[in-house]
Amino acid sequence: MTITREHVLQALSAIRVDAGGTDLVASGRLSDVHIDDAGRVMFSIAIDPSEAQEMERVRQAAAAAVQGLPGVKGVFASLTADRPAGTRAPSPPPAAAQRPRAAAQAGNQRIPGVKHVIAVASGKGGVGKSTTACNLALALKALGLKVGVLDADIYGPSMPKLFGIHGKPKLLENRVLEPMEAYGLKVMSIGFLVEEEAAMIWRGPMVMSAITQMLREVAWGDLDVLVVDMPPGTGDAQLTMAQATPLAGAVIVSTPQDLALIDARRGVSMFKRVEIPILGIIENMATFVCPHCGQASHIFGHGGARSEAERLGVPFLGEVPLNMTIRELSDAGRPVAAADPEGPHARIYKDMAQQVWTALSGGAAARPAPRIVIE
Repeated sequence: MTITREHVLQALSAIRVDAGGTDLVASGRLSDVHIDDAGRVMFSIAIDPSEAQEMERVRQAAAAAVQGLPGVKGVFASLTADRPAGTRAPSPPPAAAQRPRAAAQAGNQRIPGVKHVIAVASGKGGVGKSTTACNLALALKALGLKVGVLDADIYGPSMPKLFGIHGKPKLLENRVLEPMEAYGLKVMSIGFLVEEEAAMIWRGPMVMSAITQMLREVAWGDLDVLVVDMPPGTGDAQLTMAQATPLAGAVIVSTPQDLALIDARRGVSMFKRVEIPILGIIENMATFVCPHCGQASHIFGHGGARSEAERLGVPFLGEVPLNMTIRELSDAGRPVAAADPEGPHARIYKDMAQQVWTALSGGAAARPAPRIVIE
C-alpha cells in the first residue's frame, strides 16, 4: 500500500494535544507533512520551549500512530520552538526566574550518557570540514576518551566514506538505532539510511527532523564527546543543533583564503549569537609541500585563519597542511589519525584535540541550550 498525506493526517487527527481534546491537525501546530519515495514520513510540531517535556509525549504518540500505518517505512517527527512570524518576542523574565527554567530545559534536552557535544562547522563547503571532524574525533579517542561522531550534513554525508563503513544500523527496542562502529568510534550518518547516490531533496523541516532523530533516537551509550559534523553554512541545521541539545562549543574550519574567511566570520558570528562558545578556528589546507622538490607553496594563502582568530578574540587551534597522504587515506576510508597515529599529521590533530578537551574539561559545556528566536 502506498502511504499518502491524507492517511497521515487521518492518523494524526486522533492525537490530542491539550485537556480540551484539540487534535493535532486542528491545533495549528503541525507542519507540512512530507513523504519521500522510500515511504518515510517527516513532520514537525510547533511548541513553546516551556512545553517541551509535555509535548514530547505528544510527539512520541504522533510518531507511533504514523509508524503503524501500512506502507510507512520510517517516521521523522520533531518538536520546533520557532516563534511565528509577526509576533513579538516575550520580555525576558527576571534573572532569578530564568535559572530554574534554564536548568529544566538543559535537563530535558541533554542526550543521556553524552557529556559533551561539539559542532565542527564551516561557513562554506569545500574547506575539508568533514575530514577535520573525522580526524579530530580519532585524536580525541587517542587521548583515552569515549567518542562518537554524528554526521549532520544531510545533503552531503561523508562519514561512511571517510570511515570506510558499509551496511545499515540495526534497529533496537523502542525504534532506537544502534550506531555503526569504526576505529573504536560510534558513528551515525544519514548516509547509512539512504542509497549512496540518492539526492536528498528535503526541505528545512525534514532536515531538522532527521537531525533531531539521529541525536535522540540512537543508542550512543556513555560518551565523553560527541563530535557533530555540521553541514556548511548558517541555516536550519545549525539552529536545530543549537536548539535540540546544549552544545558545549563549536570548532570552525576554514582555508586561509579571504573568500573562505568571509564565511568563517559568519559562522563564528552565528554561534556567538546563540551563545555557543567558540572552541577555536582551524586553518585547513594551509601549506603544500611538493613531494618531488620539497618546496613549500601557499596555494590558498597562509596565516589568514590565525589572523582572523586573533581579530575575533577566539582560540586558534592550528594548521593542517594540504597533503596528498591525508587525501588518499581519506578516500580509502582509512583516516590519517588512525592509519598513521604516530605520524606528523596525526600529531597535528592530537594537538588540536588536546586544546579542545582542555576547554571542555574546564567547564565550557556548563550551559543550557538557548531558546532560538527566528526574526
